[in-house]
Amino acid sequence: MKKEWNERNRPNRLEKQYQFEDYEALRGFLDRAAELSEKEDYYPDMGFGRDYVNITIHAPEDSKTVTEQQRQFAVQLDSLFSEKSSEKPIEHE
Repeated sequence: MKKEWNERNRPNRLEKQYQFEDYEALRGFLDRAAELSEKEDYYPDMGFGRDYVNITIHAPEDSKTVTEQQRQFAVQLDSLFSEKSSEKPIEHE
């Protein structure tokens, strides 16, 4: 079962952590995520370690909620993760 994105307030944002088997799998995901960011002209905050990446999608400064475009970007990231990985994302607490 896929874990959903966590919706947070103050500031409004979506958060998710993906776990990977190794650094090579993580790097492949980061490369695909970079290509998606370039294509969509949207750049979420990403922080990563050897086998995980934390992604934060912040609501626009002039908005109280995350936009539909940003939610679709999150769905696209989930698809990228599912394409090349058998690991399951875990919720970041």
